[in-house]
Amino acid sequence: MSKPTVAIVGASADRAKFGNKSVRAHVQAGYDVYPVNPKGGQIEGLEAYTSLADVPLEHLDRVSVYLPPQAGLALLDEIAAKGCDKVWFNPGTESPEVLEKAKQLGLDAVAACSIVDLGMSPAQFP
Repeated sequence: MSKPTVAIVGASADRAKFGNKSVRAHVQAGYDVYPVNPKGGQIEGLEAYTSLADVPLEHLDRVSVYLPPQAGLALLDEIAAKGCDKVWFNPGTESPEVLEKAKQLGLDAVAACSIVDLGMSPAQFP
C-alpha cells in the first residue's frame, strides 16, 4: 500500500518555524512529504518545490498551509487545480475569506493544526 502524501506549503529550512516542524512531523507519521518553498533547495533532506504546481503528483492526500491568510488566499486556485483530499489551514493562516473561497472552490478545508491531527505536538520538534 502506498504512503499518504502531503505538500507543506510554506515549508521552511528554519527548524524553529512551524513549516519545518510540519515537514518533520509528517515524515515521522509515514507520509511522502513534498515541501513547497519559492526558494527551492532542500528542506530536511527532501527536495523543496518552488510551487505547488511543480509537485510531481496529480493529486495529494493533503495540503498543509503555513502562509499568511492573504498569501493563502492567492494560492487557493493553485491548490484546487492540483487537487487534494483535504487542505489544512494551520493557526494563523486561516481567515473567513480564505475558508469561504476554499469552500466555493470545492475544497475540503480544515482550520486546525495538521501536526496535532497526526497525534503529535509541535513542541516535539524543537
